[in-house]
Formats: sequence, C-alpha cells, structure tokens
Amino acid sequence: MSGDTLIDRLLALPPDQQAIVIRSLTRPQQREFNERWWQWAHDGQRAPPGDWRVWLIRAGRGFGKTRAGAEWVSAQARDTPSARIALVGASIDDVRQVMIEGPSGLIAVARTGEPVGWRPAQGELRFASGARAYVYSAAMPERLRGPEHDLAWCDEIAKWRGRAGSESWDNLMLGLRRGDRQRVLLTTTPRPNALMRRIMALPGLVETRGRTRDNPHLPGSFVAAMQADYGGTRLGRQELDGEMIDDLAGALWTRAMIEDCRVAALPPVRRVVVAVDPSASVGGDACGIVAVALGEDGIGYVTEDATVTGASPEGWARAVAACAARHGADRVVAEKNNGGAMVRSVLAAADSGMPIRLVHASHGKVARAEPVAALYEAGRVRHVGAFPALEDELCGLVAGGGYEGPGRSPDRADALVWGVTELLLGRRGAAGVRVL
Repeated sequence: MSGDTLIDRLLALPPDQQAIVIRSLTRPQQREFNERWWQWAHDGQRAPPGDWRVWLIRAGRGFGKTRAGAEWVSAQARDTPSARIALVGASIDDVRQVMIEGPSGLIAVARTGEPVGWRPAQGELRFASGARAYVYSAAMPERLRGPEHDLAWCDEIAKWRGRAGSESWDNLMLGLRRGDRQRVLLTTTPRPNALMRRIMALPGLVETRGRTRDNPHLPGSFVAAMQADYGGTRLGRQELDGEMIDDLAGALWTRAMIEDCRVAALPPVRRVVVAVDPSASVGGDACGIVAVALGEDGIGYVTEDATVTGASPEGWARAVAACAARHGADRVVAEKNNGGAMVRSVLAAADSGMPIRLVHASHGKVARAEPVAALYEAGRVRHVGAFPALEDELCGLVAGGGYEGPGRSPDRADALVWGVTELLLGRRGAAGVRVL
C-alpha cells in the first residue's frame, strides 16, 4: 500500500478508529503520518492569509492549539533560517513541558532530517535551518526587556498573571523588530482578565475561534462526556467552547450566582407555569418562553427555555402550548403590554383549554427583575441544567440602568421574571405589575 493511499484511508476513518490504526503502524509509518500534518489539520489550525501582525487562536481545550503553534513556528523557522523566535508561556516549565517537549510540541513535530537541538540549561532551541528559539516566562518580564525577535509564539496568555503578564507582553512587542515581517501567534483558552481584553481589542488582530468538538480527530466518547458534564455551563463555555465569559459591573446576576444555583434534576413539584414575553411582529424580537416550576421544597426551578425567534403570533402561541404540555403547566403567564388582547386570543386559539393570566408592566424590565435577582441571591431559585442564551440575558441586566446583554431586548430574561414572580412573589413582590 502506498503512503498516500494509507494516509487517505486513515483520514476517512472516525477518530476512535484512527487512533487504533495509528497505534498499529510501524514507526516509519507513524512518522510519515505525523509529518503530513498539513493534509489532516483542520481549518482552525491553519495560518490565516494576509499581512497580519498578531494572530490569536482562542479556542477550547483539545482544539489543537498547541499543535497549530508548533507547526507554525517550525514552518517559520524552515522558511527563515536567520529567524530569532520568542517562546513565551506562563512559566518556564509550561514552555518546556507543553511548547517544546510536549506530545504536540516543537520536538514532536520536527520532520525527519530536520532535528531540533534543545538546550534546556540555556533555554534555547536550535532548528536545522539555523533559526533559533528562546524560552521566556511571563512571570519574569525583565527577561524580555532587550532581546529582539522576528517572531513569537505565546501560549495560554489567559494564565499570564497581573502586572507581570502585562509587562511581559509590552516588552515582547517592543522587541519584536527584527526582520521584515514581524509576527506573533497567541494560543489560549480564554479567561476574562485585563490582558485578554486588551489583546482582543488590538487593531488589526486576526482571530481564530474554535470549540473542543470542532477537532475531528478527538475521540467521540471524550467529546460526548465533556458535553454531558460541562455543556452550557460557564466552565464549559469557557474551557470547551473558547468563549470569553465576563461579568458586567453592577449586573443583577453574576456568572458565579448562576453557577451556584445549577442542579441536575427536578425534585417533586407543586405547580408549573409557562411565562411568555410576547413578540407582536414577525421577524422582530424573540418571543421569550420559559417554564418555571415550584418545588415542594418552596424553591423555584427553571426547567426550559423554549424561546422562539422570527415566528408569527400563531407560531409562538403554538410553541407556548407545546411547552405547557411538555411540563404539565397549570397556567400561562403572559405580558399584556406588547399586543394587548391579541395575546389572549392567540394563546386561546392555540389551546383553548389552557388557563391564561395576563399581566401588565408599568415599570421597566430591570425594575421588575430586581426582586427576582434577590431570590437568586437568597438561594430560592435553581436552574435544572444550563440555559446559555437565557443566562447571558440575565447577566446583561444592570441595576439602576438598562440592558447590556446580547440582542436588542432581554426577552428570555423577561419571561423568566414573569414566571418566578408568579410562583414566588405574587402581587407583593412584583415591581410595577398589575394582574388582569
């Protein structure tokens, strides 16, 4: 079997089977497969075109960031024998164990006939072409003051700590002045810190985004297990999906508050309501639809976000009826303001036997949300599972202010507020609400 045929057949296999076959290959065959990385790399690992200066790969764990960084540095060293390259990590050990000696590091990706000379004591890597790379720790910014480089690879910048990390970045960039085309690659799973925000705001930044599950070479069992354990949670969205999850100053809900209220299962319940923040137009704002249960323990449980977008009044009414049927709801609570009597008529037409309560809001969404946020702080509301879009809207409601979350309006969050108010606050707790 020719090498090309073997590679093609390997790439056609599912990841789990690929791993089994690769382990059965001879060492020369394994080496050949490894060196043909450019054939089986996924798009997120390939350098973007154009005359960029800073390329950020912001992605979840297992996306292939380290391999992409090592392959990019190796290619640059091959093409530019005079290159001086900075390798910067959160610590010297991180650079050595991950970027150089790791299973996807620079030594592992070196091609046959192009050995890499690693001198740990000197913190220097010598490529067969003559290019050299030097090891730096972001915890020691003074080491980067003075040296000049053509290129740099910075790994896990979200781990670079405080003032030292920021100074290391500044010193690196001030010394990136050798050669005709200076470039820096950043590979990281994000965290909401000052340096990440600063880098992401750089003019001309080229960014590659990716999730753990975007890597087709990961075992499906691993991806499935990670999604089952962490999918939709703050940790999962950050570590698996590569999202930058941050808190707004003065937000009524914080990410930590929501994570603390998350549970895996719904206990016995007394009542279930489906709350609706209607959309009066087709193709306009979403129609917020949220199911909330009152447990026998007196705690409110958010059980589903069934919000629909772009639907006609009849369309979202059917979605409300279906949600109520799924959860055995005893009542639908809907805001009357947006559409008036139409709300009752379209809901009744969708399911004539469904009890409907219309409520009128005389104050804004933030004022209505404040007592509900207080219930979360008191531990009286739980989320059964994860509802990323809904939770993003909750965290966009700012006390004494407005809405700074995704989309034009917090339709999902407003529906949740109506549902929790109905079950836990009633007339006493609803700010500016009249029941009709």
